[in-house]
Amino acid sequence: MTNNIQTLVTHQTSQQALADLITGARRKETGAFKELYHLHVNMVYGLCLRLCADKSLAEDATQEVFIQLWQKLDNFDGKSKFSTWLHSVASNICISYIRKQKGWWQKVVSIVDSTEHQQADLGSIADTEFEAYIYRLPERARWVFVLHALEGYRHEEIAKMLNMAPATSKVQFHRARKMMEEWINE
Repeated sequence: MTNNIQTLVTHQTSQQALADLITGARRKETGAFKELYHLHVNMVYGLCLRLCADKSLAEDATQEVFIQLWQKLDNFDGKSKFSTWLHSVASNICISYIRKQKGWWQKVVSIVDSTEHQQADLGSIADTEFEAYIYRLPERARWVFVLHALEGYRHEEIAKMLNMAPATSKVQFHRARKMMEEWINE
């Protein structure tokens, strides 16, 4: 019972500390914003890397997310968890950043060579191999796959983010999944 109480107190304390950081960052206190950055940079970078499939571009996109976050922090209304809101903002900013950098019509990104896998499925490959397959996907298919399969967005939300029809999002997801299954089973 004491562990449950300690966990609850710790959770409430950390939630209050986060709220204090957000309040400070809204007041343009650089120390508070720096703490928010350190708490969330890994999550944002991971998302950007999966969407960009390029380390350098992901680093730049991550910085762009935090630059814009500094300006958009007043838009956080507290109706959802900060990390959830930041995730949504980061997804939108990252996609916009990629479009500016590479163009919407960018060709297929092929970072890694095919590797041999016999009768594998998506659940049985190592994380690094899985990431490598994601990076090989064509840009739009990769974005939809990451946002839907890994980040949990619905096709309607993805369609809005990427300015496409929900049916197109579903088709892109199906395409990405089929390509990955083929690569895994090579």
